[in-house]
Amino acid sequence: MKTLLNISCITALFAASAFAAAQPSAYTGPSDKAAAAAPAGYAGPSSVALMTAKDVLAKAKDDQYVKVKGKLTSHKGGEEYEFTDASGKMTVEIDAKRFPQGVKIDHTTLVELTGEFDKETFGESTLDVKQIKVVTN
Repeated sequence: MKTLLNISCITALFAASAFAAAQPSAYTGPSDKAAAAAPAGYAGPSSVALMTAKDVLAKAKDDQYVKVKGKLTSHKGGEEYEFTDASGKMTVEIDAKRFPQGVKIDHTTLVELTGEFDKETFGESTLDVKQIKVVTN
């Protein structure tokens, strides 16, 4: 009887996990895949300097925390999105849990992304986004 109860509990947990993974994405711009939304984190002042996409790609060091302001212009698949600002484009990686819950973000939404820059010697360098803030002004 105890084994049956344990199996029932495990089955219920798996079912709840599958339901949570099937929730719609907060990103609503061009895409071919969706991801789950989650609550946003800290949104107060920061000492991380605002940079352009061009400056990040040219000057940022590996594992440096950076902040950029622009738009997520497309979803490349999985956790990869194309970020665009006035200086150019770069690839950013965003876990679904980083999107603010209940806020729709599409290719016209101005956002501020803060994260850790992953500089690659070979291949494409990316920004691993830790926080997304929708810019209202």
